[in-house]
Amino acid sequence: MADIDLKKLRNIGIIAHIDAGKTTTSERILFYTGKIHKIGEVHEGDTTTDWMPQERERGITITAAAISTEWKGYPINIIDTPGHVDFTAEVERSLRVLDGAVVVFDGVQGVEPQSETVWRQADKYSVPRFAYVNKMDRTGADFYMSYKSIIEKLGANAWPIQLPVGREDKFVGLVDLIDMKARIWQGDELGAHFDIVDIPANLVDEAKEYREKLLEKICDFDEKLMERFLNGDTNFTENEIKSAIRKGTIECKFFPVLCGSSYKNKGVQPMLDAVTEYLPSPLDIPPVKGKDPTTGEEIVRETSNKAPFAALMFKIQTDPFVGKLTFVRVYSGILRTGDSIYFVKKRTQERIGRMVRMFADKREEIKEIQAGDIAAVVGVKNASVGETISDPNAPIELEGMNFPEPVISIAVEPKSKEEEEKLSLALSRLAEEDQTFRVRTDEETDQTVISGMGELHLDILVDRLKREFKVNVNVGQPQVAYRESIKSVVEEEGKFIRQSGGRGQYGHVWLKIEPLEKGDGFEFVNGITQGRIPKEYIPAVEKGCREALPSGVLAGYPLVGIKVTLFDGSYHEVDSSEIAFKIAGAMALRSGCKKASPYILEPIMKFEVVSPEENVGDVIGDLNSRRAKISEMGNRGNVRFVRGTVPLSEMFGYATVVRSLSQGRASFNLEPSHYEEVPANIARAIIEKKSVPSTKA
Repeated sequence: MADIDLKKLRNIGIIAHIDAGKTTTSERILFYTGKIHKIGEVHEGDTTTDWMPQERERGITITAAAISTEWKGYPINIIDTPGHVDFTAEVERSLRVLDGAVVVFDGVQGVEPQSETVWRQADKYSVPRFAYVNKMDRTGADFYMSYKSIIEKLGANAWPIQLPVGREDKFVGLVDLIDMKARIWQGDELGAHFDIVDIPANLVDEAKEYREKLLEKICDFDEKLMERFLNGDTNFTENEIKSAIRKGTIECKFFPVLCGSSYKNKGVQPMLDAVTEYLPSPLDIPPVKGKDPTTGEEIVRETSNKAPFAALMFKIQTDPFVGKLTFVRVYSGILRTGDSIYFVKKRTQERIGRMVRMFADKREEIKEIQAGDIAAVVGVKNASVGETISDPNAPIELEGMNFPEPVISIAVEPKSKEEEEKLSLALSRLAEEDQTFRVRTDEETDQTVISGMGELHLDILVDRLKREFKVNVNVGQPQVAYRESIKSVVEEEGKFIRQSGGRGQYGHVWLKIEPLEKGDGFEFVNGITQGRIPKEYIPAVEKGCREALPSGVLAGYPLVGIKVTLFDGSYHEVDSSEIAFKIAGAMALRSGCKKASPYILEPIMKFEVVSPEENVGDVIGDLNSRRAKISEMGNRGNVRFVRGTVPLSEMFGYATVVRSLSQGRASFNLEPSHYEEVPANIARAIIEKKSVPSTKA
């Protein structure tokens, strides 16, 4: 394989709110870069990046599809990420390995809730990006409202580098504020050709005004331009302007705003030009930092084929044809077939067999992956998401990935005994792929319980069990991931003494149990003085406390937000053991929590409902009946939006309700916000329900 020119390589993601047009935009990119010869449409279910049957049926993106293509001599790896909040982990893991992103906004809606979420995720990883205001052909599209909402709601230093020519069904092209020419699309040749013409007379003054403001903004990134600008010279060359925009974008200090209509094939080629002109190559990004797994010292690795090999595994996918595919981003060195790789966390080695470059669900065999590139390796046994792989002789541990905890669970069981093993294998495969998916066995009911980020997330996973893994399952009712905590401070004794001939067991502890001031974790403090308990037994007490946390004292939900201080106790020279102190610690924690005013916490979701004016009263009435707290209402074009917080337990099946309240015209969005105390009457009902022996789902 020819060496990739790293200066030209672009690793980018297409990120956005659901329904902003990411997948449609990705399809156009593939068409104009010559990767496909027929454009697929989301509504027709034949898109390239949405290749899973569930994606094509529902018209949404579920997995982040990786595609390699090329534009004007620039190799581009594109990841089309999901917009739905239930699949937020897919966005998170993609942003961790990308160098730049195109954030797609709906020209009618402007900034929507999930646009804010993905923007903040990109902030977290300092991903340079620009905004592409899509759907400019739609009724109610307003470019000026959209870019202002980016500035106001996201607090971003954003400014247009293009202006639309016409609006709604009269949208025909755009004005480029850099060369001060218009691009006008004509005919229906799938937008492959456009004319570069003078700016229409009615837009000349506006274009000059916006260009002047653009030049003022970009001078912040180039001292020479600033000096000239302050002296009244704005006669900058195109290259000078592009260079300043590029510098500001790569530093995440400036966010260019472009416009177009991907569905109507207008504006995609200039957007691709912007990818090559403004988004960074792997060489523009600071060298990756990691730590020595043995000493913990910081190591810096240059993005170079000559450096020792280091890469991050960021996605695992089960492919029906080749088996387990692991996507890797190589940060330094070269990975070749036949090489041995070192798994830094697991401290194991494995030899690489086949490697492929992915084109959505199609693949091309390759012999090596160079520094800065993204591709997939086939059949790696030890692979796990967020794992660093490196040269065995030069190990380095890169920063991993953090994923949110799941908030909703359902019980699943195979329809026949013969399928039990198949179900267990399928669930472990799915858990490997998706870090926000959890599987556990309920000790009381012996049911298999799966947990995820929302109803849609679990719905898709169950669907995949049936289709991909051919496992038929019965599904229980959704269950909310409640938590338990305490309000008061108690001191509690735990004693475990067994005497039955020969050597006995003796463990005795005193614990101070109190709520943590902040956070929902667990803190253990060793306050033992004068050797009242030998040092070797103290970790056993902590272990006992930790093992008592998953099953709370009110309804068996996990205990969180608790601080435990071991301050006293006693031991027996002969009979004391680690196991005795572990049991004593667990006993003291459980009995202490019962006396420390325990209470139940429930997950609270942020919501936004967008509804036609005439239905908004019914929508609000229904939300109030669900214990919702409304924080904001307003107009967006010709519709109203309602925002606030609501308990997750009240929102099961809400999609059907909101559709019937609005003749199918309203839409809503939910995302996890925080945990909050459950009202007393509801807490009583939860405890009573838990105390009734449950039947199999």
